[in-house]
Amino acid sequence: MTPAIQNLIARIQNHRCYSHPIFMHWAQVDPEPEVIGALFHQIQNFCAATRPGGNFPAALDLLGMNEQSGLMQEIVESEEDHGPELAMMAGHIINRAAQRNIHPDLQDQAAIEKRLKECSDRFLGSLPGYDPISGLTVQARAAIAVFDRRQRTDRDSTFKNMGTALALEMISNRHLIPGEKLCLVDSGLYRASLDEPEMHYLLEHWGEIGAEQMHEKNAIDAVTHLLAEESARPITQGADEFLDSLAGLWDVLDASLLRSGYTDDRLAA
Repeated sequence: MTPAIQNLIARIQNHRCYSHPIFMHWAQVDPEPEVIGALFHQIQNFCAATRPGGNFPAALDLLGMNEQSGLMQEIVESEEDHGPELAMMAGHIINRAAQRNIHPDLQDQAAIEKRLKECSDRFLGSLPGYDPISGLTVQARAAIAVFDRRQRTDRDSTFKNMGTALALEMISNRHLIPGEKLCLVDSGLYRASLDEPEMHYLLEHWGEIGAEQMHEKNAIDAVTHLLAEESARPITQGADEFLDSLAGLWDVLDASLLRSGYTDDRLAA
């Protein structure tokens, strides 16, 4: 690796988002099923926004960055159609937490997501700026808005998108997916394992042969050959914007939802 990419990777790793304690707190708190639903609603909507490539791969091609375009397109194609699996995992975990079938049909993505939004409305609806239509917090919308830039094709926006892509894939591979495994599987709270078909979303993304490992490698390879005096500033800006916005989302979910997961009985135990 070049010193420039090493410095950018270190910058991402040193950001507080990289080691945010939200998933550790989830495992410690053992939140109620409806709190889990509210968490999943925000996370599911954020993840959905990160999957489409928009005009990003095409913009790289237009700017003569054909290798980078191919690497980004591989990630986009790998992430297609993961929404149903994430909804299935959410419904499965909630059923296990409740010890009954709150979500009787785990194949019904629309019904699961509707119920998740209802949970979000209940626990987060009073927050300033909460949008009752989407069921999203201000912070979730800010994190999602970073990916709206993928519709732009100008050079500066494309470089920023490269920085965002690198930060996203590093966070997904080293924070988000390991964090989900920690609270959903390793904690033992839900008697869940990666071998269960309902947990296939996590299995597919986890570990050395998981999708996120490939995505991170693609992003590092793509950015390594772009870091130069002209591009370093917008690439770094794109990474920082993503990291700051996701940390803000984790902050509000951690404070609002995981605190609400405490009950007197659980504290006494």
